[in-house]
Amino acid sequence: MPIDVSATYDVAVIGGGASGLAAAFCAARAGARVAVLERDVFCGLPILATGNGRCNLSNTNLDPARYRHPDVARAVMGPDPEREVADLTDAWGIVTCSIDDRLYPFSRRAESVRDALLAACARQGVELCCGLDLVEASYERAAGGAEGQGAWNLVVEGPERPLRGKRGGDFHADLRARRRDLKQTPRVRHTVAARSVIIACGGSSLAMASCFGLPHIEERPVLCPVACSIDDRSRALAALDGLRVDARLTLLHDGIETWREAGEVLFRPYGVSGIVAFDLSRRALPGDEVVLDPFYTFSPEELDSLMSRRASALAPLTPGNPSWYDGFLARPLAELLTELGTTTIRLRVQGTADERVAQVRAGGIPFEAVDVPSLRISSSAAPYLFACGEALDMDADCGGFNLAWAWLSGKRAGESAAQAATRG
Repeated sequence: MPIDVSATYDVAVIGGGASGLAAAFCAARAGARVAVLERDVFCGLPILATGNGRCNLSNTNLDPARYRHPDVARAVMGPDPEREVADLTDAWGIVTCSIDDRLYPFSRRAESVRDALLAACARQGVELCCGLDLVEASYERAAGGAEGQGAWNLVVEGPERPLRGKRGGDFHADLRARRRDLKQTPRVRHTVAARSVIIACGGSSLAMASCFGLPHIEERPVLCPVACSIDDRSRALAALDGLRVDARLTLLHDGIETWREAGEVLFRPYGVSGIVAFDLSRRALPGDEVVLDPFYTFSPEELDSLMSRRASALAPLTPGNPSWYDGFLARPLAELLTELGTTTIRLRVQGTADERVAQVRAGGIPFEAVDVPSLRISSSAAPYLFACGEALDMDADCGGFNLAWAWLSGKRAGESAAQAATRG
């Protein structure tokens, strides 16, 4: 949809991902005229990649402790966030199901979530304007400086004509064709006026923070594999590549335990992957130590007893022979533990790895610059400016926590922005 440059919108949302669409829907539902300014050729595309295409859209237990800033998460998401997410998905027409506390669409398909959310925004009259880059922003106060009567002037750059897609019903072919056309089409600038603005662009909030003169915490990819190694054994993990084990990871910073979690761990030549490792990536720093324990389900006494009984049953085999673990552990893991002479593996963290698969980014606009729970930017130089989703310095563990934050922070920002724009 082309942007209406002759209008003054009540709310302009910069970014049409999960949080931006949630913000737009809630602002429009509150009575505001809303435009979404999206730089890609379609809105909602990041949703398609969530949950390996199944869209893990929330969790049945949205514990604030799973978030980087628990107190902020608690204040913004409210006392009953599970109910608030359910109210939103009901309003969007999304039927959900629970699998191990994780909420998915009943279809198990991310595109059904995107389609339902786009349709819900359309029903509320939200205008989705794609292929636009924000170039600059300035706030023009009304004559006499009357609060609430001014407007943001957003200079955007976009294609001079509608983009050409590919007909025939193949969404991905159409997407590729439109992206190619977006790169090749001459661009023109327009000025969009809006009383309130919501920053909802995850992964590129530095540019937005600079545009609006806001502080910013450097972004880094998280929820991705962790690069680590065994001291003095640089090639040891290569022999385990592709092996999946149920284990507990314990993180030590300066020798002090700071976190632990159990689940499936996937060994890679460069370190560890899998959901537990993804959660580790949010917390681990280069130089930290991680203890991998494949026997965590046994108490020390139970493990000692098991080993004693096994020694008697398998004599003359001893724990110094990898075959001693046959029927108990995978042979590559058994060989490594035998070589180490321990029941745990101590790993030295080097950083994150394979960052192209990172599900979210840590960093963004700090909460010191934001009023909570309204999510209004507190700077007097940037009135009627709000932020939500990954634009803010908030990230969480795997399991639907990040999308729940996107929905509910978007809801809070959208309602706050609409109220600010339409009052009086």
